[in-house]
Amino acid sequence: MGKYFGTDGFRGEANVTLTVDHAFKVGRFLGWYYGKNHEDGKAKIVIGKDTRRSSYMFEYSLVAGLTASGADAYLLHVTTTPSVSYVARTEDFDCGIMISASHNPFYDNGIKLINSAGEKMKEDVIADIEKYLDGEMGEVPYATREKIGCTVDYAAGRNRYMGYLMSLAIYSFKGIRVGLDASNGSAWTLAKSVFDALGAKTYVINANPDGTNINENCGSTHIEGLQDLVKREHLDVGFAFDGDADRCLCVDEKGEVITGDHILYIYGCYMKDRDKLAGNKVVTTVMSNFGLYKAFDAVGIEYEKTKVGDKYVYECMSENGYRIGGEQSGHIIFSKYATTGDGIITALKMMEVMIAKKKTMSELAVPLVIYPQVLKNIRVTDKTKAQDDADVKAAVASVAEALGTDGRILVRESGTEPVVRVMVEAGSTEECEKYVDQVIEVIKSKGYAL
Repeated sequence: MGKYFGTDGFRGEANVTLTVDHAFKVGRFLGWYYGKNHEDGKAKIVIGKDTRRSSYMFEYSLVAGLTASGADAYLLHVTTTPSVSYVARTEDFDCGIMISASHNPFYDNGIKLINSAGEKMKEDVIADIEKYLDGEMGEVPYATREKIGCTVDYAAGRNRYMGYLMSLAIYSFKGIRVGLDASNGSAWTLAKSVFDALGAKTYVINANPDGTNINENCGSTHIEGLQDLVKREHLDVGFAFDGDADRCLCVDEKGEVITGDHILYIYGCYMKDRDKLAGNKVVTTVMSNFGLYKAFDAVGIEYEKTKVGDKYVYECMSENGYRIGGEQSGHIIFSKYATTGDGIITALKMMEVMIAKKKTMSELAVPLVIYPQVLKNIRVTDKTKAQDDADVKAAVASVAEALGTDGRILVRESGTEPVVRVMVEAGSTEECEKYVDQVIEVIKSKGYAL
């Protein structure tokens, strides 16, 4: 990760750590960088945004930078991150930009960069952008006269993406009662339109964005509202998205949460049943629940474990040809249909399994038993030394031996803070607490705690 860009773009509080000047310069660089690949110097770049108040400000700043460098900026307006990825990879665009801070509060925002293949921007390009932001590579030339770029209203691209989503459904949803929590974000009209067109009876909450209520006590990070809706209206299923709709969590007909791990299990089994599970593998991160691996073992499905972050999940999938992977948080990638997590595709695919197997969501989830988990963070003087300490390693090994095949311990460092995270999954919360505290006490006793 660089100074500005992390694993999911340049993110920070609007006009504090991420400013309009940053956005203008990112636009200036991208317009110039991709313009070099064209004889006329004109790059084509597509932009989407979520519903945050600052998203409009950043959109205008990016457009100013792009057009000043000679690029043409195509505006999808309020849309989802996966829609920008779809348009970038299926049409003749040099790259895509999504303005969103995903599940963060409204006062944060972010700039996500997507290449022409619909994937996250390559690290070498990101590194050059960072050098430009820091003034390490001089100024790029301004376009003049007829070479100045223009802005194009491109709502048609968003509509084409909606058509693509509808084309993925192989069954009618007629008669199925579906709850949707749009998180007052990017999915606020899009998700309902898709489900309505497919015949579902939709009940929608948190679809009234005002620029400041995105993710506020709603969506995939605050799923209680959707649980209440499903139980109150006796719905068949519910789907909750995050601010830019690249994540989806589900609620079954009983009002219970279906996590990203459940989704990986349910769809992984569905693919295996149809001989569609490439390599017989599902890609997870190290934070997936121990219960998921036990359930996979029981049905003979193999798995990969990557570092935390959908970026690493997708890299593993693309390098090995795997078809499904994702995170506990509901960031699920179906590589046959998308190059990034897509909350609406996830919802459509879960509907497909329910209809194909003629089972409720709760019935599909029964074989997966989620183990109690305790995760504690400890601030330390040196993350690497704390983890590599012989006594700390011995404490971790002791816990692993005690848990045996009935649990696991994971110790990892934060990518952005001076923090070591200690996580244990076991048969009871009390057991988890005991073993987590056991390791943390050793870290403290060796003098690493801040």
